[in-house]
Amino acid sequence: MQRTYTVILRKEPEGSYTVIVPALPGCLTCGDTVPEALLMAREAIECYLESLLQHDDPIPDEGPVLRSDGQNAAEGAVHTITCSVGQ
Repeated sequence: MQRTYTVILRKEPEGSYTVIVPALPGCLTCGDTVPEALLMAREAIECYLESLLQHDDPIPDEGPVLRSDGQNAAEGAVHTITCSVGQ
């Protein structure tokens, strides 16, 4: 099964990036660069979803996503990640 989730990247003062997955409570990670942070986010999402499957918990849908018009760009960049789970 494939799922797509929105992630929010926030640049930290020391230069790394924190990644939050709003649809998956507690799912967050970080990376030193944007590409690394996005790779880590994909891995975190896949692990999160695999854990849900192992415990027979429902896989959440993303639901509606509030997107910025650019005025709040300093708060974080928004990306989407599609990954496969349960194969």
